[in-house]
Amino acid sequence: MFGNWIKTSILMAGIVALFGAMGAALGGQQGMLIALVIGGAMNFWAYWFSDKAVLKMYNARPVDASTSPYLYNMVQELARRAGLPMPKVYLIDEDQPNAFATGRNPDNAAVAATTGIVRMLSERELRGVMAHELAHVKNRDILISTISATVAGAISMLANFGMFFGGRDGEERPNPIVSIIIMILAPIAGMIIQMAISRTREFGADRGGAEISGDPEALASALAKIDAYARGIPMHTAEQHPETAQMMIMNPLSGGGLRGLFSTHPSTQERIARLRAMR
Repeated sequence: MFGNWIKTSILMAGIVALFGAMGAALGGQQGMLIALVIGGAMNFWAYWFSDKAVLKMYNARPVDASTSPYLYNMVQELARRAGLPMPKVYLIDEDQPNAFATGRNPDNAAVAATTGIVRMLSERELRGVMAHELAHVKNRDILISTISATVAGAISMLANFGMFFGGRDGEERPNPIVSIIIMILAPIAGMIIQMAISRTREFGADRGGAEISGDPEALASALAKIDAYARGIPMHTAEQHPETAQMMIMNPLSGGGLRGLFSTHPSTQERIARLRAMR
């Protein structure tokens, strides 16, 4: 727990520093001050509200024991096994099989699954996936994941509006070539921030999920099936907001190039091999 608070603090400090550097490059001292204020406000907003923003972005709808007893009761049983408070449960109307967890702590956590994953996986496999998401909650890395997703999008937005900085009170406007370079590099910096959160947390959640469910083979089978189908079924919200891809159990993006180069997910084959070694 203490280690994750350190990671969160470092992440937030890095966000403010990156915003300040971008502001200084685009608008001098005035731009730096404005960007630092934006970065601080973004940290505050992201800590308290980023989970709700991501759920709304995906049009996730809350379910309970009466509206979706199959999924809800499964999560309830797994949360009990994990010694966790019951999280909120959401369904996302998407055909692509995928799932994620969000929230600032176990007492304010939520797990979300697509309708595609509920239809596609067997009960054993789905239990493995939801146990994986609960392991993220138990490991307390959901706050870091959600903040990084929200801020990566904000960095791109700040770059796109960068030309609004400077040019006031007699100051020269920033060099347009420098501005263009920053607008190109800022989204890449956002991807690097997400990579800095570490692909290893997926390995940790796989191991934790296998321990919670007591069935590492089921999660391994689920990952193989999701990997086989997810690439051929686009998830439009994820394509529009690629900064949220690292929250999912499997990379939902269909493109290669930079998206593949900066993938926040480890190799599916390696994840499966590690799970099967637990048997």
